[in-house]
Amino acid sequence: MPEIKVPELAETISEGTIAQWLKKPGDHVNKGEYIVELETDKVNVEIISEYEGTLTELKADEGDTVEVGATIAVVSEGGEAPAASESKQQPEAQANEEVQAQANEEVTKKNERIIATPAARKLAREKGIDLSDVPAVDPLGRVRKQDVSNFDSHKAQPQATSQASTPAPAPKAPATAKDDAKPVERVRMSRRRQTIANRLVEVQQTAAMLTTFNEVDMSAVMELRKKWKDRFFEENDVRLGFMSFFTKAVVAALKKTPYLNAEIQGNELLLKKYYDIGVAVSTEEGLVVPVIRDADRKNFAEIEGNLVELAVKARDNKLSLSDLQGGTFTITNGGVFGSLLSTPILNGPQVGILGMHTIQLRPVAVDKDRIENRPMMYIALSYDHRIVDGKEAVTFLKKVKELIEDPESLLFGS
Repeated sequence: MPEIKVPELAETISEGTIAQWLKKPGDHVNKGEYIVELETDKVNVEIISEYEGTLTELKADEGDTVEVGATIAVVSEGGEAPAASESKQQPEAQANEEVQAQANEEVTKKNERIIATPAARKLAREKGIDLSDVPAVDPLGRVRKQDVSNFDSHKAQPQATSQASTPAPAPKAPATAKDDAKPVERVRMSRRRQTIANRLVEVQQTAAMLTTFNEVDMSAVMELRKKWKDRFFEENDVRLGFMSFFTKAVVAALKKTPYLNAEIQGNELLLKKYYDIGVAVSTEEGLVVPVIRDADRKNFAEIEGNLVELAVKARDNKLSLSDLQGGTFTITNGGVFGSLLSTPILNGPQVGILGMHTIQLRPVAVDKDRIENRPMMYIALSYDHRIVDGKEAVTFLKKVKELIEDPESLLFGS
């Protein structure tokens, strides 16, 4: 019988984890139809069937790790799913099963049209919940696992008395050796979270990481955005944000300090003459860093458009491997979560990362006689001290500060 195998994904990816099966044994599959979602170190990939027929067997369960080339399912081309006990079924029972199967298929099809995370879809299938009935807290309308869990618990409460005759499940073994009845929850780390953890530890163990700080007066940028935001949106159909200013400022600063746009390869330095800037995006599955290609050649509208596109793809779990590979420098903005100050960790093999932070009104000495409240932002540059000296790091941050405090030179000079 035809077999579904894990396809080649990328040179650096040799295995993945079954995130969720989109089809179950007995389902009919069309050629080119998605049947399983595979979680890799970087992105989730949906694998298609190369054959049309009936899915007869799954060779791996959700949560299993599978290598590239491994057989994960079997399809019977043009055939029916095996049903050894079919002849023994009573007509009425068989009819009920067909009705239930049809209802489940309709719910599945309806759920496919709902925007939801893979974890939410999996839990909804396990609980038999229609995702269209689940209220989403997410402002974009995306259903998350927590929404499904909350919906299921509320739904189950009125039925508690009717289920009194159901035998209680056997108690689970305590999570720790302590017999103190403390509530705990054991959650399996996703492959992506494991990879993030391993890479961050690896960077700290292999790089001589150091962080230097400065602060930026955001008054001029905020005034410029206020003045031009409506016209900018009308002409470009995208909003003018802070990140495009920082991206342009970073590119200009990297041109002045080229070792921050490099990486170490053995006993050599690879100085990159292009500027592919990674922008860290937080998702439910963990932090990802999609890349804005050739940021030095793009204007503000193009950068903002790229940012919106990549952010949507990241949060909808639609990023491709090409979206994440090959960045030369990274920008991360902890300020969107309220962070006042932090020391960002390098995104290896890059040797520099700029951390933005929340904008806060602080008293600033304008001259020797005046103090004014100004919208200020701390910025932090973490760098690999093996190839970047303090002088270059400070020069980089000062250049970023100068350009952000004189944003017209960036906006109208690009």
